[in-house]
Amino acid sequence: MSAAFLITLREGLEIAIVLAILVGYLVKTNRRDQLRAVWLGAGVAVVVCLIAGLIVNALTDGLTGKAEQAVEGTLALSAALVLTYMILWMRRNARSMGGHLRSQVDGAQTAGALAVVAFVGVAREGFETVLFLLGAETGGSSGAQVVLGGLLGLTVSAVVGVLIYLGGARINLQKFFRYTGIVLILFAAGLVGKAVHEFRELLGFENGWLIDPMWTVTSGVFASGAVHDFLKGLFGWSPSPERIRVIAYFAYAVPVMWLFLRPAPAPTTPPVDTVP
Repeated sequence: MSAAFLITLREGLEIAIVLAILVGYLVKTNRRDQLRAVWLGAGVAVVVCLIAGLIVNALTDGLTGKAEQAVEGTLALSAALVLTYMILWMRRNARSMGGHLRSQVDGAQTAGALAVVAFVGVAREGFETVLFLLGAETGGSSGAQVVLGGLLGLTVSAVVGVLIYLGGARINLQKFFRYTGIVLILFAAGLVGKAVHEFRELLGFENGWLIDPMWTVTSGVFASGAVHDFLKGLFGWSPSPERIRVIAYFAYAVPVMWLFLRPAPAPTTPPVDTVP
């Protein structure tokens, strides 16, 4: 549940920021009559993403054997790759996101064009969320935990987004995305390890030094219970992981964490605020 909550909190807040920028800029430029187009585009995007998620979940639910291993490995690896791109993209482009969206609004002279701008902005984050939640489910969280965590994350992000827009909440978005980015990189590393585990089983590699456990925990909070479930769902923890799984975890986490935490180059233009 923790992974689903964090994913939807971050993605939901990104959606809230996009909508706050679009709505705020329309109000500022006296185009209130086109606000309905923004909400229409955003609403359609939410429905499309929800339907897509339900379809994919229905198609993958109930798979067993080789098919299950192939699908779970592919979903976990795909979610990790997209999550990595999203985190690094946000690190590079967060400063210019507001200006880019405002320029799109300036270019959208009709209600239909404005609805498309809102649809694309929300759908991009929505499809990412669907993929990440499917990855979280393959990573060890149950379907009920994913749904509950996702709903909680979206609810909190919606409330925070409204408060930010109304001026009732002041949060440091740069720090928020930085700290959640660190946690999500570790979550993605767990997905990479999960993908390696599934593909290893799919290909039938059952013996050898790389397949032997790196460690084995048979009792205590790290073997079962709430702490075990929390670490498994968020970081891909296993009480008895293969060596190849642990190697894959750190082979991903170390370079990606370095790329994310290294000092960003100084901007050549003044920073653009993200929320009007």
